[in-house]
Amino acid sequence: MSDSKEDKPVLGRKPLGIKRTVESGQVQQQFSHGRKNTVVVEVKRRRVLGKPGETAGGAPAAAPQADPVPVAAAAPAAAPVAPRPAAPPPPPQQRAPQPAPTRQSPPQSLMSRQELQVKLLREAEEARMNALEDARRREDAARLAAIEDEKRRAEENRLAAENAGKTEAEPAVVVEEAKAEAPAAPQPQAAAPQGAAAAPVQAEPAQEEARPAAAGAPPPRRFTPVTPVKRPEPTKPERAKKGEDNRRQAGKLTVTKALADDDSARARSLAALKRAREKERRAHYAGGARQREKQSRDVVVPESITVQELANRMAEKGADLVKSLFKMGQAVTLNQSIDQDMAELLVEEFGHRIQRVSEADVEIGIEGEADAVESLLPRAPVVTIMGHVDHGKTSLLDALRGTDVVAGESGGITQHIGAYQVKTKGGDLITFLDTPGHEAFSEMRARGANVTDIVILVVAADDGLMPQTIEAINHTKAAGVPMIVAINKCDKPDANPQKVRERLLEHEIVVEDMGGDVQDVQVSALKKTGLDELIEKILLQAEVMELTANPDRAAEGNVIEAQLDKGRGAVATVLVRKGTLKVGDTFVIGAESGKVRALVNDKGQQVKSAGPSTPVEVLGLSGVPMAGDQMTVVENEARAREVAAYRQEQITRKRTASVPTNFENMFSALSTKVIEYPVVIRGDVQGSVEAIVSALNRISTDEIKVRILSSGVGAITESDVTLAAASRAPLIGFNVRPNAKARPLAVREKISLRYYDVIYDLLEEVRNEMAGQLAPERIETIVGRAEVLQVFPAGKKDKAAGLLVLEGVIRKGLNARLTRSDVIVSKTVIHSLRRFKDDVSEVRAGMECGAVLQDTNDIKAGDTLELFEVEERVRTL
Repeated sequence: MSDSKEDKPVLGRKPLGIKRTVESGQVQQQFSHGRKNTVVVEVKRRRVLGKPGETAGGAPAAAPQADPVPVAAAAPAAAPVAPRPAAPPPPPQQRAPQPAPTRQSPPQSLMSRQELQVKLLREAEEARMNALEDARRREDAARLAAIEDEKRRAEENRLAAENAGKTEAEPAVVVEEAKAEAPAAPQPQAAAPQGAAAAPVQAEPAQEEARPAAAGAPPPRRFTPVTPVKRPEPTKPERAKKGEDNRRQAGKLTVTKALADDDSARARSLAALKRAREKERRAHYAGGARQREKQSRDVVVPESITVQELANRMAEKGADLVKSLFKMGQAVTLNQSIDQDMAELLVEEFGHRIQRVSEADVEIGIEGEADAVESLLPRAPVVTIMGHVDHGKTSLLDALRGTDVVAGESGGITQHIGAYQVKTKGGDLITFLDTPGHEAFSEMRARGANVTDIVILVVAADDGLMPQTIEAINHTKAAGVPMIVAINKCDKPDANPQKVRERLLEHEIVVEDMGGDVQDVQVSALKKTGLDELIEKILLQAEVMELTANPDRAAEGNVIEAQLDKGRGAVATVLVRKGTLKVGDTFVIGAESGKVRALVNDKGQQVKSAGPSTPVEVLGLSGVPMAGDQMTVVENEARAREVAAYRQEQITRKRTASVPTNFENMFSALSTKVIEYPVVIRGDVQGSVEAIVSALNRISTDEIKVRILSSGVGAITESDVTLAAASRAPLIGFNVRPNAKARPLAVREKISLRYYDVIYDLLEEVRNEMAGQLAPERIETIVGRAEVLQVFPAGKKDKAAGLLVLEGVIRKGLNARLTRSDVIVSKTVIHSLRRFKDDVSEVRAGMECGAVLQDTNDIKAGDTLELFEVEERVRTL
């Protein structure tokens, strides 16, 4: 751009402004095939602003000259004094500013401007590095000077103390006065640098002698002269001499160094400074580490720990631990595990303290503390109804509750365990547990007896004691809970309650009417008679037991039943034993954890809390727990997950644990060929699945056994179908159906889906299926015996045997075994039978005949022929 506009004359005063620093131009680019492109290029110039007082050229303005007369007058006065050395050059901060070199106008070409910009950036970086190096050198010099000054003062004090003991008191006073007046004289030298401090000290005695003579004072008192202390000059950092080949600090040749007048060496780079500082820091920390005392730590050691992890917890080197283990005779590596005893030896050897912990410690404190006596309050009794199937247990409970649960049960029998709460006419609450009576639900009955306070044994007056009744009596005795005998169906004409009481004596159950302590009552669930008396005796027994619980604590309970609901997820029926369960509580049930999302009572109503002896359905579980598991409320979700994970690990470890074997079991397992019947089971509730699995395992025999591939709660899913298809196993659904995706998959894979709602039918069909896989049973029946008297040729190849029937009968087509000296030679069939050239179908004992044996000619006189019939029967389990 041209400055022609600025050269034109203007009227009036020229407006204020700043010259533009951006110059624009155009560059034409040429490409192949004759194409061109015009590019606008802008170049920014650096704006130079002068300091106040400087001229346009950058030189400082001329200052007025000071009057030189006082300086000249002061010179003769200082003549008698010892000559002073020349003052050192001022520091870099006090040097007079040098006139800035005149900048040349920047070149007009684009490439020269770019080079100029790079040059200016490089000069600025070098100036910054030089400033950093100068600051570091000043700091080092100041630190060294302070150290030397401190040493000098200490030496002066020591020499002064030695001289004071040798001289008299009066001369010592004069010396002290002289020393006190000495620093006041050279005031103009106070601002002198440290390097010039030695010369004025040598001139101080001469000044002290000349000052009294000039003033006309009397001559000074004589005293013992004291040799002035010679102060050592502070050491300066050595610099490389000119001309030496210092390649380490030479660096690259820059434009600034090339144009500079001085030949000073290049300053140290920033990387070199960083390396030096890092080296000093490492040396400092290394020295501190050697002086630091060893710390003794509390090391937490589990049952098994790797050497590297133990070293980390001890803050020791892993190699040191491995070395110690090798000295103990243990050749291990860092990644190998050691037990607690070996870890304890290592911890004590290195001077630390061990704290033994176990994986089971996660369950410490989860049970809670024992309740104080003053915090216990009365609670409702928990009553379990037990007895044989079809003796009227559920009907009796319906009569007490005023409901009709029996109408909704498959086959008219109870296959689930139910929990209900009944409010009596007097306002008292009683919790009832209804257990199944079928033989397959033995574990349910045992579980009900363990969580109950009172057991009601229901016995039909017209049927008497049955196997499940006796089993219920044994469960009650094992649980150690009191029993009340309810003799049901007393309204029937053939009812005989007295016979029931007599039969109970066989099992050491003596009722009160016969001089015992067991209460009994005659009831009729159909006619609803004797119910009030039954409730009265239940309340009386509960009052004697003094049932109490603390409602103001974290809840604990037991799972009565668990299931997987399609809309609600995992649901568990929980009987609260102590404390109060609230919505939002975090809990652990067996190997599952969760947070209470909702509580539903036995009437289907949602409640906010459930106190002791209250059965509720709990929603919010992570999975379906096992029936009978204990529920415990914990403080937070992290603790709940930790406990659940530990319990799940224990279950997995127990399931996958290898059973120790011996040679006898090994060879017996190899020799036996047991047929496996695989099956996949899905049920509606956990208790039913548990009962089905237990019943199927009991019907297994030595020849065939049931193999449960999978069992669970909930609808049949695609994974169940896939698992069944892999083993070609039937898929059994108990009160459940497949979902929308599993049904077409089962049809495509041709999987046998079987649905049941009564456990009788399920066990019967599985038993028949298992028996069908076994080969039919062959039963041999000996029909007769004959002796070979002579052998005759019969045709070209066959031979005929002349036989004498010894026992039984010989018929055509019978199976026969030819034995020679009681050794079986062949197994054959009677092909033809003749007597006196006539074909006959049967020859009885004591008669002779001729017979042709099928597929054998190895017949000799004296052989014995044993004839038998084979009957095949279908196998049953």
